[in-house]
Amino acid sequence: MDNGQHEHLLPVNQQPQLEEQQSMGCSILTIIGFMFLTFNSAMAVYRSERDLPTISFVVFSYVDLLLLFYCLRLFEKTPPESPRRHHIKTAVWLLTTMLTAVFSYKVAAIMPFPVQLLVWGMAAATVVGGFYAFFLHSEEQKH
Repeated sequence: MDNGQHEHLLPVNQQPQLEEQQSMGCSILTIIGFMFLTFNSAMAVYRSERDLPTISFVVFSYVDLLLLFYCLRLFEKTPPESPRRHHIKTAVWLLTTMLTAVFSYKVAAIMPFPVQLLVWGMAAATVVGGFYAFFLHSEEQKH
């Protein structure tokens, strides 16, 4: 929901607060969410008992998510006619693809072989579907 469309519903004394919050770019819920993500990631590293593959997985996932949210924020702020928007969309797709691959690898590692095939098939469908939705489908609508 676009808050700008419903700004008239707020009392006059709260409208400047809404504009200030929108210009800051972060809501209190976003900050709490990132604090929660950071705390849980730190606890996962702490409980990993210095297991390098586990630490690598947690750190990679954390950094990937931070970059993904940053790129999504950039994408929202970039004007639709900007050529930069396509580059950001590519970065978003690559980050989601990497996250899908890493999580699929972790899940498939603990599953029996037939379920591993299903996990990797679903991951592939997600990646291909994301590519279609991000790049091919949006291009078809322009023509």
